[in-house]
Amino acid sequence: MYKVYIDIDGVLLERGQKIPEGAIGLIQFLVLQFDCYWLTTHCRAGENKTIEYLKPFYDEKTIELLKKIKPTNWDTLKTEAIDFSSNFYWLEDYPFNSEIKILEQHNKLNSLVKVNLNDHLELKRVQEVLTVK
Repeated sequence: MYKVYIDIDGVLLERGQKIPEGAIGLIQFLVLQFDCYWLTTHCRAGENKTIEYLKPFYDEKTIELLKKIKPTNWDTLKTEAIDFSSNFYWLEDYPFNSEIKILEQHNKLNSLVKVNLNDHLELKRVQEVLTVK
């Protein structure tokens, strides 16, 4: 089973902290189809504040799904938490150049799925990309 690493800001929440179109459907799809992990500043250095952060925005049914996503531990670069020996996707709106270089070094750049919520159909596109792969 593929792993998927999920960022929050810019993926599951738009700037201004609102739920982007298609987010709930994407969450349902991810939790059912993948081994899911948080890769966000809200789950870092041994602290997992993801649910606390998302609770004001998502309904209780969706929060229960989000609770199934496992925490990761990283300090400086999000790539520290990625299991490069596995098949994975990383949903991220703004990867650092240093993180992109690390993906390239591991021959995993194609595992990065850049998310651009400026397109209101972006999360539908992301789900389609993950379905095709």
